[in-house]
Amino acid sequence: MTNTTAKTAVEIIADLEQFTGSEVVYRHSLGMLRYTEGVKYLAQTTQCYWLLDAIGSYQHQLQSNPRLREFQVWRLVVENQSGTLICEEDTDIEVLRQSIPYTDFPLPEITLYLAQKVLMLPLEY
Repeated sequence: MTNTTAKTAVEIIADLEQFTGSEVVYRHSLGMLRYTEGVKYLAQTTQCYWLLDAIGSYQHQLQSNPRLREFQVWRLVVENQSGTLICEEDTDIEVLRQSIPYTDFPLPEITLYLAQKVLMLPLEY
């Protein structure tokens, strides 16, 4: 296994663009969601399993909204080593926002889709 910690944001983004579908789906430890190979690569490369934990931790709360049961858009926006995690309906209606005081997440922004309880990169949708 190669050392992925030395990858730049540009290299990570280029790597993520190669994931256009997933034949394997992994189960998250919280049990509320599963995730694709692209999301697994993102989590391993950037050490952001906490992001999967955060998204998973909101699922029980969000399932009460019928418009969020089948599809959610999640965005993490990072600026000055702090972040904002945002959940939106597919109509760009924000339903949740969490402030993250500190993060070393290397990308300025990432968008993930949660479709039928499977977390994926947009290109994997």
